[in-house]
Amino acid sequence: MPDFSPVDYAVPGFVLLVLAEMLWARWKAPQAYEPKDTLVSLAFGLGSTVAGLLLGGFALAVFLAAYEVRFFTIGWAWWAWPLCFVLDDLKYYWVHRFGHRSRWFWASHVNHHSSQHYNLSTALRQTWTGAFTLGFVFALPLVLIGFHPVMIAICGGFNLIYQFWIHTEAIDRMPRWFEAVMNTPSHHRVHHATNPRYLDRNYAGVFIVWDRMFGTFEAERPHDEEPIRYGIVKQLGSFNLLWAVFHEWIGMLGDIWRSPWKHKLSYLLREPGWSHDGSRETSDMIRARWEARQEQAHRAGTQPSAEQPGPSTREKPIAGPRRAA
Repeated sequence: MPDFSPVDYAVPGFVLLVLAEMLWARWKAPQAYEPKDTLVSLAFGLGSTVAGLLLGGFALAVFLAAYEVRFFTIGWAWWAWPLCFVLDDLKYYWVHRFGHRSRWFWASHVNHHSSQHYNLSTALRQTWTGAFTLGFVFALPLVLIGFHPVMIAICGGFNLIYQFWIHTEAIDRMPRWFEAVMNTPSHHRVHHATNPRYLDRNYAGVFIVWDRMFGTFEAERPHDEEPIRYGIVKQLGSFNLLWAVFHEWIGMLGDIWRSPWKHKLSYLLREPGWSHDGSRETSDMIRARWEARQEQAHRAGTQPSAEQPGPSTREKPIAGPRRAA
């Protein structure tokens, strides 16, 4: 049984690439990096590593127990590795999609989207509370059909490594054939955007074909047509690390505490932005409002005005929502 962690070997490469992008940004796009924001991202990465060491054993124990009652035994044949990698990426698509569509999972995943900058250090902005959400159960079907938990973990590590390089504005587009199949910086910029058109799109990890198959793909528009605004709909407004880590958990628990009994579970499980009194907007509502304005402008034969953020979007900006390239 292999004992190998690909991410451990990739860390020096991550550091070198971040430094190289910083040099590129200094000359080509000085607004791409903000020192305090980058330090928060690095602290997220360190904290996530510690959390993984402390809590990862529980997930491994669950997987090993499930493996004992597996339906088949796939083993370590060469063909099992690419098959496991593809199926693990399909699993990633769905756990990532749930991470945006259920507030329970979003409370953890929001950490990754909390920066208003988009650079390689943003890729290190990983959650500390992912194991607590039990999102790892999405991988149980792979274990039950016979993939060994170690094989799944190694494939997941390579998946994470792949996703590092797509967090950049230094690369505009890849060749057309590559953009059609693989996740790229262009596709993932869309995913990190708060523009109504782009909200909750492009969940892919490695293969963008999942988004094309399941109806969540959105192509990036030219920058001069629609500049991207990064971050979250309600920006953090702070570089406080602990607030960045736990703010959504605090907000969710507060909503559950204050809401009527019949709505408490909805604040836990329904999509971010949902409220029982209609006082907030989900991503679907924001997009529908934007699309209605586009349609109205089209019928009137006028150019639609730029999207004006609502109160929650304007609140506490900490960095200009500008693109570097």
